[in-house]
Amino acid sequence: MKASLKGKYETDKSGAAANISVFASDVKFRVSLTDATFAAGPSLNGLVLAVEKPGSFIVDYNVPKKDFRFQFLNSVRVAGKPLNLNYIHSRGDNRTILDGTLVLDSANKVSANHVLGSRNGKFKYSYLHGGVTTFEPSYDLAKNSWDFAVSRRVYGDDVFRASYQTSSKLLGLEWSRNSKINGSFRVSASVNLAEEEKIPKLTAESTWDFEM
Repeated sequence: MKASLKGKYETDKSGAAANISVFASDVKFRVSLTDATFAAGPSLNGLVLAVEKPGSFIVDYNVPKKDFRFQFLNSVRVAGKPLNLNYIHSRGDNRTILDGTLVLDSANKVSANHVLGSRNGKFKYSYLHGGVTTFEPSYDLAKNSWDFAVSRRVYGDDVFRASYQTSSKLLGLEWSRNSKINGSFRVSASVNLAEEEKIPKLTAESTWDFEM
């Protein structure tokens, strides 16, 4: 049995979440809780139950909303290149998302994301330079705009990332670490350059994993 505990702090609020996973053969059962589950005494708020077969499917059930979310994953080869496909359907809002990533080689990937029945879609190109620096330009169909991101891995577990959304003029900076020994954390700051008062929004997250 595995468990994880996540704490999150934002400039205007803070919160916590917990996941408990149990493996049965190649299937994983997961229970997710948030601070809303216990804020006013034990309740079903924030409670999500899930069944997952890694690399195949995930079924989530949001208990308070009585809503199912289905996710199916598959991989095929196109011209000898792996194409990773992801199908997501939320029954509550009747929304279906198709996502695909074509891996051209170890350094180049192209991906597309589309919400069926809408103009919402995004195309992204990812280029890994020298094994440590990633450039990711993307184009948003609905907003008719470009987004840009660049990240660099340092000291093995640490990643620094900068992003800019041209439609909203939102600039973001992030520092994250994913360590099996010391846990994971993410510290980010974002500022809207279109606002007269450019006050940054700060967010800090930390996750601890446990074997039970």
